[in-house]
Amino acid sequence: MKTLLVHNHYRQPGGEDVVAGLEKELLIAAGHRVVEYVRHSDEIRDYGTAEKLTLPLRTVWAWDSYQEMRAVLKRERPDLAHFHNTFPLISPAAYYACHEASVPVVQTLHNYRLFCPGATLFRSGAACEECLEHSLWRAVLHGCYRNSRLETSVVAIMLAVHRQLHTWRRTVDCFIAVSDFSRRKFIEGGIPAEKIAVKPNFVSVDPGSGARSGEYALFTGRLSPEKGLLTLLAAWQRLRAPVPLRVVGGGAEGHILEARARQMGLSGVRFLGQLPRDRVIGALRGALFLVSTSEWYETFGMALVEAFACAVPVICSRLGAMQEIVADGRTGLHFTPGDPEDLAAKVDWAWTHPEEMAAMGKAARVEYESKYTAERNYEMLMQIYQRALGTGESVGAEGWGDGPEL
Repeated sequence: MKTLLVHNHYRQPGGEDVVAGLEKELLIAAGHRVVEYVRHSDEIRDYGTAEKLTLPLRTVWAWDSYQEMRAVLKRERPDLAHFHNTFPLISPAAYYACHEASVPVVQTLHNYRLFCPGATLFRSGAACEECLEHSLWRAVLHGCYRNSRLETSVVAIMLAVHRQLHTWRRTVDCFIAVSDFSRRKFIEGGIPAEKIAVKPNFVSVDPGSGARSGEYALFTGRLSPEKGLLTLLAAWQRLRAPVPLRVVGGGAEGHILEARARQMGLSGVRFLGQLPRDRVIGALRGALFLVSTSEWYETFGMALVEAFACAVPVICSRLGAMQEIVADGRTGLHFTPGDPEDLAAKVDWAWTHPEEMAAMGKAARVEYESKYTAERNYEMLMQIYQRALGTGESVGAEGWGDGPEL
């Protein structure tokens, strides 16, 4: 099979870029022929005045990407196109190029951009579903994309135009949700249920469970408001006994959080910055448990399944896909999102019950082996490709969502 992978990289590398790269490697390793159409948001920095003025229009319909996609499709003649991200430089116009060339389209739903201009369903420190329950213009009112009403309006117009055109229903053959939770949200948002398959992300190279020292608690992830780091620090201030904490990750709030930890007298909290994967795995091997404090509806949690692969249990927010991935009392513990008292109580218990946490870690490793290996993921991806090509079973049978027609 020849597969065309389509992806727009953001300026700040993130999980979507990682997953797109891992799936490319997965396909190549299995003997597939892979071609790519890739754009980078960094291109915008080199735009001239005229190009910058037309950027809002091209966010709705990128005529340059459309023409380039047509050329790639004509030259390469792929069997299938797998999209990861079209925002902002590729735009939904690329779907039409595939549709016209009779090339089936698969779209992975990495975030909630199809019905949330900010892509996270998160605002003012909490989960927000106003655009789902009312209209996209709520996001414009709040300036949810980059804290700008003007920039948010561009994204909202793009979404509104393609809703009117029924772009996602007409031109996408199969969607991939990365968790059951996010699938339910996308059905609420208007995507036909029978078009959405669930395929979680995966750990590409098995790190092995190995020996763990259990010397500290660990947080890994982007240091941004929706990740709940302020709740994490507030919980650490409430612990009955000191628990060493290592924080791995980069982001604009890193220095602010470090300063806050010093002000709070949290000398046992160390910020290690962004680390390469091998050092993240090394940090996991030294942890008694991972803490995930996200306060938004995570579509998935790569940090969680990496911890599972290392036989490390997880204490996570009882929210979104996290509570779906982590079984409370079996592979980790749940706490109330945004509640430092509850989180502190769970951390205190975990730190004083290392044998129970080790047993949860073993169960987490079993969960990884059954659901999140590269081999298992490849099987699921091929089933989805076969459905998109019309050679497999339909995705589901729940009917149509109640949301706007996408």
